[in-house]
Amino acid sequence: MKQVLQSARTGELEVAEVPAPRVLAGCVLVRIAASLVSAGTERASAEFASKNLLQKARSRPDLVRDVFKKIQRDGLLSAVSAVRSRLDQPTALGYSSAGVVVEIGEGISDLKPGDRVACAGAGFAVHAEIACIPRMLLAKIPSANVGFESAAFTTLGAVAIHGMRTSEAKLGESVALIGLGLLGQLTLQILNAAGCRVIGLDLLQERAQLAAKMGALAVTTSESEFRDLCLRYSGGHGVDCVLIIAETPSSGPVNLASEVVRDRGIVVAVGTVGLELHRKLYYEKELNFRVSRSYGPGRYDSAFEQKGRDYPIGHVRWTETRNMEAFVQLLADGKIDVEPLITHRFPIENALAGYDLISGQQAEPFLGVLIQYNIEKKQEPRRLGLVASPKTALSQVRVGLLGAGNFARGVLIPAIRRDRETQLAGMCATSGPRARSLATKYGFGFCTTDEDEIYSDCSINTVVIATRHHLHARQIVRAIEAGKHVFCEKPLCLTEQGLQEIELAYGHANCHLMVGFNRRFAPMAQRMKEFLREAGGPFTMHYRINAGRLPPDHWINDPEQGGGRILGEVCHFVDFLSFISGSAPVAVQTRGLPISNEEQDVVASIEFADGSLGTISYVCSGDRGYSKERAEVFGSDCVAVLDDFRSLDLVRHGKKRSARSWLRQDKGHVAEWKVFSECIRNSGPALIPFEEIVASTLATIRIVDSLRSGRVERVTADRSNQMYAPLVS
Repeated sequence: MKQVLQSARTGELEVAEVPAPRVLAGCVLVRIAASLVSAGTERASAEFASKNLLQKARSRPDLVRDVFKKIQRDGLLSAVSAVRSRLDQPTALGYSSAGVVVEIGEGISDLKPGDRVACAGAGFAVHAEIACIPRMLLAKIPSANVGFESAAFTTLGAVAIHGMRTSEAKLGESVALIGLGLLGQLTLQILNAAGCRVIGLDLLQERAQLAAKMGALAVTTSESEFRDLCLRYSGGHGVDCVLIIAETPSSGPVNLASEVVRDRGIVVAVGTVGLELHRKLYYEKELNFRVSRSYGPGRYDSAFEQKGRDYPIGHVRWTETRNMEAFVQLLADGKIDVEPLITHRFPIENALAGYDLISGQQAEPFLGVLIQYNIEKKQEPRRLGLVASPKTALSQVRVGLLGAGNFARGVLIPAIRRDRETQLAGMCATSGPRARSLATKYGFGFCTTDEDEIYSDCSINTVVIATRHHLHARQIVRAIEAGKHVFCEKPLCLTEQGLQEIELAYGHANCHLMVGFNRRFAPMAQRMKEFLREAGGPFTMHYRINAGRLPPDHWINDPEQGGGRILGEVCHFVDFLSFISGSAPVAVQTRGLPISNEEQDVVASIEFADGSLGTISYVCSGDRGYSKERAEVFGSDCVAVLDDFRSLDLVRHGKKRSARSWLRQDKGHVAEWKVFSECIRNSGPALIPFEEIVASTLATIRIVDSLRSGRVERVTADRSNQMYAPLVS
């Protein structure tokens, strides 16, 4: 299918051919009929992307600080690689569209194929022939007299409605609008429908004239006249509220608003404007200044938007979804007419001409710019063939990849690609643009959005899983049942039930299964292990991780998708200590700081079968500028210290040997894949026995159990019935 994409590196736009999305749970597939180009938002995105690295840095100093911290912690080359990986990802443009439902995902009961809907959301209601939209970002079009082109304005209409609600404008009140662009024109009509008296200001004469035709009480292009009009039509008191819908870095609009609004009035910033308020008038009038956030309550709440958890109407009357529904109802009732606002229409094949228009490359006035699609077109394929890399055409290891996230793109695939004996056959991601981008960059034979294409492809004998954590167990079992070797990025799974299902499938299979416990394969870790082997155990081990905080809404913190940071990340360090001691964990005890998230800032004590003792201090409250990982191991007359996989100190009998890596970390990703590939080619034994993988996974689950119970938890497995039972000591 065709979709408009933008390069994050250069800002270049293209109408690309990408695999059509598959429907996800809680979502519907919509064949798009029309989508609206947002001149403000999309032009700003294009302008930022087109800047060079120095200009980008000046615009986002916060990101520059993050890069310097990464250089300090991980090395220059590692930081450069991470930045390049992020810049290689395409951006899907668009956030307001309308079309017809063609397929319904699990959990959707109030929509059916054939329903006409308006769609919203950046990353969802994109400029594409087919889109997968979460239910809460849809509004059913209530009447056949509302065309798709009109319904494509719904997202912007919801923004206008929420701005009006934020201003608390009421029947009969006088309202001033500063900015009469597309959003301003929609706001004007909504205020008229609510019985308000509107005075408008815009610097462009044609927009002021259009507002007059659309029902504004008075309009002007002059600030001085605007002040006079606001006083004249408010009985000399000033307007009840002002909505600022301009886009400018200047703070002029917010201070102009303070002059024309009445005592204790409300000023609302809907557009992106400067916010340096002159205190005098705001203080003297005791004004209420507000910023309107997007479409309404629910916006930016992943539980609402992506998981469909609606807010009770008795507590939140107007969510973003209900604002969308209110707008399409206004269209159906004939109280809003968007036809006079449409100035240009472009077919999807010629969509780039629309961006030339809004970017100013064409000296032509515009307002509403629509992209049109052929709604009668047949279903688009979910698999897109590409030109495979010829050098690996006869390889014995032929990889099908599931997942196209930052780790897969920036770390895992580059490591796999360095193995000349591995062929990158196909890759699957829920996002068609990401799948195409990654597959094209690294030379995969095909890309798809349907994971069944990976399992069923006879040319693929190895499945690499780099998806979100909650999918791992199911995908491992599916791949094993399809007769594939499996490499799964950690964790193996999130629950004991998932672990049991994997054990059952693996017990009946003839394949290799490996988890991405890469740290044991790092060159410095191997040297550390060899040094300690000569001394002999048991050992006293301490692994400190300065992990840093993640945003509260990060998917790893989501118990349903990421499982929390212990299950998602601490499994790495359990495996490392098991590797160093050469022994399996048998008991764990965990304590955590009394903070809001129980699975952050924890100390886990682990007892191993050979008598070794290990402590894992996983800290999220520290400063990311400091080193992330440090492992200290004490044995018989020896000490080994590994710091961030960039320095290693080995001390025995007072003699010290050291190794340093100045430019790059090597955490073992390349070596990890090499040994896995060799196992497949040579039918050799697994480098990490399956029993060790199970033991590390179970021990990590027990760390969470102990944190919650406050008790020591035994890491044991009852093989007689394949059920794991914690034994408390």
